[in-house]
Formats: sequence, structure tokens, C-alpha cells
Amino acid sequence: MKILHSADWHLGKKLSYCSRLPEQIAVLDELVQIADEEAVDLVLIAGDLFDYFTPATEAIDLLYKSLKRLSKEGKRPVIAIAGNHDSPSFIDAPNPLARACGIIMIGYPHAVVPMFDLPDFSITKTAPGFLEIQCSHLAYPVRLLHTAFANEERLKTYLGEEKDKGLNEVLQQHWQENADLYCDENGVNLLMTHLYMMPRGGALIEEPDGERPLKIGNADLVYTDAVPPQIQYTALGHLHGFRNIGATQNPIVYASSPLIYSFSEAGQQKLVPIISIEPSTEAQLKKVPLNAGKPLESVCFDDIDKAVEWLQENKNALVELTIESESYLSTNDRQRLYQVHDNIIFLVPKLKGEKLIEQTQDAKGIDLSQSTTDIFKAYFQSKNEGQEPNDEIMELFADILQGNTKG
Repeated sequence: MKILHSADWHLGKKLSYCSRLPEQIAVLDELVQIADEEAVDLVLIAGDLFDYFTPATEAIDLLYKSLKRLSKEGKRPVIAIAGNHDSPSFIDAPNPLARACGIIMIGYPHAVVPMFDLPDFSITKTAPGFLEIQCSHLAYPVRLLHTAFANEERLKTYLGEEKDKGLNEVLQQHWQENADLYCDENGVNLLMTHLYMMPRGGALIEEPDGERPLKIGNADLVYTDAVPPQIQYTALGHLHGFRNIGATQNPIVYASSPLIYSFSEAGQQKLVPIISIEPSTEAQLKKVPLNAGKPLESVCFDDIDKAVEWLQENKNALVELTIESESYLSTNDRQRLYQVHDNIIFLVPKLKGEKLIEQTQDAKGIDLSQSTTDIFKAYFQSKNEGQEPNDEIMELFADILQGNTKG
């Protein structure tokens, strides 16, 4: 059988003022097309469906329409869990109607999904944090251990464990109990969760910019050795770049977000994993590139003409543009840049070299015996990382000064 694993859609997310909704519509179209072309049997979405607890109407509309298309009107099971950006109750809300369309929404850890039958598949077993699917065209069942996101205290509450146990111990015990009860060699055995997970003894993995961090202390660390040995594939959400933190024979995979959501991700090729798997066999991974989103580019220039030329050649990019100069950017220079490109998300003035670094100290070091104009220049530099005021600003200051003198 084939499984499509996706995560971190963040529907409704913006990059500063810039809406990403048109790109999200395009990339979810691409995701549906890949699912159909690859003839996948099951779709897993490992959390952060939305970017906000109370998503906008257009984000909700896009989610439901996309899930329905992925489910092929109920012919293909789609299972989605809540991430740390999602409201668990909001994810659970459409469940009665969603199940009729072959979509299973899981908002809370330890949730019990009701058993139900559709013409093309059935939920044949359920338990807290576990479900079994039998597709009519497959000779074997699919078992899924599922743990939607919750913080450490909430997770311990839902799992009913002792408060002094570490999160890794709590999850390992819970997952292993379910695996021992339900995951034998006669079915495909999977786990899906939205957590910060890492190999024991490995280097810490950096969380994406703009993402609400899950790794805050050592008590909340979850290690890959908590995954039961019966599990053939683990579908993770939270980190935005594709990464297999498990072994080749038992992949533990962050799927990748469908779009580049921050400039720290610039240059990443976004992917969707397609997993080919059978009972008692190693999962085979295929990484399919996603190409619908706009590139994010972080560039730096010390010449306005060169910056304008680059912007003209990269009209489709969302841009973080740094301009190095010795004086504050003029209004005319800013207008030139913004007129030539519609998607300059951040325009960052930067002091050129280290020529004026010593002048960036706070105003208490300013020589007050200077002229008023020189005092203003020194104060401006102290507040703008040593950059000198340009002629336009100095002319404006002179006009104000002259007006005050006349008054």
C-alpha cells in the first residue's frame, strides 16, 4: 500500500503583511494531484492544519475542501491530528460530518475514534490513542497509534499518568501498551504525532522561525527510542524541513511544510513523502518535490542600482532586502525599491562596514557644546546604529529649526 504523509499546512498564515492563501490554494491542489497520481491508499496529516486557534473563514473553507478532495469523496481515508497551532475542540468539531466523507479529525491526545463503515473502508478497532482501518481493496489492516499535540501537563492529564514522570516515559509507556495489544505482524503498523522529537544523544534540532517552540526544557524532550519496535513508520509534524530522524528500516519522519514559511527556511526544497509499505516489511520512502509556492530570498546590497536590477529579475520572490549604507535611506531610494517589486516583505537598513560603530552609543555620550545641528546628527546616529541622517532629513530638521526660531 501507499501512504501520503503531510504536515504543518498553517492555513491562514501570513508573512508580515503578505497573505500566503493563494500559494496555499495552489500547493494543496498540487498535493491532491500527487495523491491521485501516486494512487495512495491513505493520507496522514500530522498537525498544524491552521496557523491560529481561531482561523479565518477562508482558511477553514480551504481545509475542508482540500481534505474532501484528498479523501476522494470518502473512498480514501484521511486522518488529521491537531498540532500546537490548532484548537483541539475546533479540529474535533466537524467530525460527525467529516467521517461521512472519509475524514477522521483528532483534536486531543488519547482520543477514541468511533468505529464506522463506509463502502471503501471501515474503522474496525479503536482504543484511546489507537485505531485500525480495513480498506476493502487491501488484504491486511492498517493500525495507527495517534497522539495529537498537547503540552506536558495536558498530555499527562489525558494519559492519566503520574505527574512526576517525564514526557518521554509517559509517551513510551502509552505507545508500547497499544503496540503490544494491537500491532502484530499481520498488519501495517504506524504512529502519528505532533511533537519535538530527537535521537537520544543527538544534536538539538532547530525549530523554525515564527514557530511556537515545543522544546523549552529537558523535561519535555521526546526521544526516538520511545517509538515501539513494532512501528514501521512514524509520521511527525512540527519541524518544517524534511528529516528522517529514525533508521532506514524504521523511518521517523518530519514531512516538511508545503510552503517556505520564514526566511530561515529560504532555499529549502519542500517535499511530500510517499511511503510504500506492507506487513512485516521495511517502509520505502519516496520524496516528491512541491513546487507551487513562491521562493523566499534574503539578499543584501550596498548599491541601490544593483538592488533594483536584482529585484527586476526576481519578481516572483518574497524578499527580505538589506541595504548597506553610511547614511539613512532616502525617501526616493525607498520608493525606487518598492516601485520595482511588489513583495519586499522586509527592507532592512544596515550600517556599511564598521565605520560608525563607535557613534552608536546612547545619547549620554553626545557633546552638548556642539551646534544644535551637530547635536541632532549625533543623536540620530545614536538611535540608528551609527547611520548618518541623509540630506532629506537634515533639510527637514533645518525647516523645523527655522520655524521654531521664527516663532
